[in-house]
Amino acid sequence: MDMDFLEQSSDQWSLMESFVNRSGKLFLKKLSRNDASWANEGGGHQYGFYVPRAVRESGFFPELHAREDIPHILEADCPSFWPQTGEVRSDSGIKYYSNKGSECHFTRIPAELFAGLNPASWLLGGTLEEPEGNAYHWFMVIDSASTEAEMLESRLDIQADFHFDLLDPSQFKRASAIDSDEAADLIIEIDAAIRTGTIETLVAKYSKLPDPLVLADEARLEFLRSVRSKTFNPWDIKKPGDALMRVSRDIEFSIYRRHELRMRAVEVARVLAQHDRSATAAVRGFASLNSIFLSASQQRKSRAGKSFETHLAAMLKAGGVRFEAQAILGQRRPDFVLPDQATVALDTQRRHEDAAILSAKTTLRERWKQITHERFNCAIFLATVDDRVSKEALADLQKAEITLVVPESLKMKTNESLYYHDTNVISFREFFDEELARKRPSLLLVD
Repeated sequence: MDMDFLEQSSDQWSLMESFVNRSGKLFLKKLSRNDASWANEGGGHQYGFYVPRAVRESGFFPELHAREDIPHILEADCPSFWPQTGEVRSDSGIKYYSNKGSECHFTRIPAELFAGLNPASWLLGGTLEEPEGNAYHWFMVIDSASTEAEMLESRLDIQADFHFDLLDPSQFKRASAIDSDEAADLIIEIDAAIRTGTIETLVAKYSKLPDPLVLADEARLEFLRSVRSKTFNPWDIKKPGDALMRVSRDIEFSIYRRHELRMRAVEVARVLAQHDRSATAAVRGFASLNSIFLSASQQRKSRAGKSFETHLAAMLKAGGVRFEAQAILGQRRPDFVLPDQATVALDTQRRHEDAAILSAKTTLRERWKQITHERFNCAIFLATVDDRVSKEALADLQKAEITLVVPESLKMKTNESLYYHDTNVISFREFFDEELARKRPSLLLVD
């Protein structure tokens, strides 16, 4: 990775943290297309990001007042500071058109920060206890493809269905992976191990994370309990894609983080315990600490990809879908071949609808191009829970004749993704009902 990029990411995160620490209240919003598209179109000073009604009425922004000349327009001046450009926008403010429902937006802001953003990027702002110039509000824009976005989502344990919220700055400092009682118990356990010289024993106790299949089973069981269901059958679940997203991105990851925190906290404690001073530990132990955090990051990414694939396989099986996992087709190994490798690759007499290829990618980036481009006289589907696929990638997928399958909530008009108007993007509900049950019934087991 480019060192300049690493330094830039570090600077951006430090800048963000410094303003969070100066804030009384925080506002976090996942940006929709309308929040940012104006910047790409050369929008004027009246354009800006939309403010949800709940936030507008919360007191985060100044109180609105009706204009004397146009009473249905309510507005308030709200000077703002933008740390990424270092500028105070003294003329920025909030504007509400009461004759257009809840439409309300924050205007006269730096267009360059909103131009070229990836879908589902972030806006983070706060109210300053001590102003920057005449500005008591600050805002930063975080691209969803950036390292800062990943750090933000991890720090706040952001769930898949998050859209916006008002937060307390203390939430940035709190370890959300385990509850306060568990954290207190772990601290006591580590203190005791350091004091008695048994830290290696404690490291051994937490050195192994649970088997991924065990974590997956636990996550699905927790989901089924929460919806009072006994099966992961896609025809028994109203929104199977949303279920997959919740189980893999939220529930299992939350379980994983509880185990991860114990493992990594004890490893860090062992490094620190080898030195009598904090400064010495930071310098002499830096290489070891760096290895711990690098390993944690790599393990998280590896787990995420396998998690989604595991839960999708469980749903296919529960729904009676005929498939073979990781079958070799030409030079590639797609996640699922329906119904099996022999039918797809060798049966020259079958119809186009008698087979299909289904790949699973938690996030796309450029990795979707790993999917086979060889034609096997069948449709190719790519399943994902990623809400950040760019317009260019969507066009490339359509050109490659690969249909994207996404959770139902990501296909909705109100979602921050770009999927709603794209006919090459279908929901999991459509995939199971239309593409399998109606068009390819031979791929389903007969009851």
